[in-house]
Amino acid sequence: MKNPSADEQRFARLHVDQMTDEQKIYFKSLLAGPISGTGSKGVVQGATSLGAPFNVFLRSPVLAERMRKVGEYLRFESTIPKRLNEFAILITARTWTAQYEWYAHLRLALKEGLDPLVGEELAQGQRPSKMKPDEEVVYDFCHELHTCHCVSDAHYNAVLKLFGEQGVVDLMMVSGYYVMVAMALNVNRSPLPEGVISIPELQRRN
Repeated sequence: MKNPSADEQRFARLHVDQMTDEQKIYFKSLLAGPISGTGSKGVVQGATSLGAPFNVFLRSPVLAERMRKVGEYLRFESTIPKRLNEFAILITARTWTAQYEWYAHLRLALKEGLDPLVGEELAQGQRPSKMKPDEEVVYDFCHELHTCHCVSDAHYNAVLKLFGEQGVVDLMMVSGYYVMVAMALNVNRSPLPEGVISIPELQRRN
């Protein structure tokens, strides 16, 4: 998937004056929530519109408002440490070649202490060679879940030992939630900022 241009996006950016009452509820909830203080380009304090993926979700505002609470838990309240949580999101973005999701969360993962080499090798579709032991546990679980749609006893038990049953669920759910985000970004053809290099396509099997 090449990096699309801004005018190739399928969902036009809605100004607050164009929103329905239900859309405004979601819009205001996002601006009042924790994501508006993270530097996200999709949600900026004082904004009059939303960037992707939130502008996509806005088209189903009741669903979007319910998803918002899930997303806020997974970003800011999960039992998975932030470095590993962001790593799990990157694994999802890489699996889906979700360019904007990768761009947005790589900087967050690096800020939380992920080794840049881990990000570089993952971007190329490789198993990273310099992962910490807890990163290996997360990688094995998430990669198998995305590619095989199941998880072996060995990989399940490794996550269970590190994080407990709630951690297993939180890791599953952050992976699933960001698949949904990746779908929205890819269907929308959300572009990368100018000058940002895209990650390569993965070789697909029919």
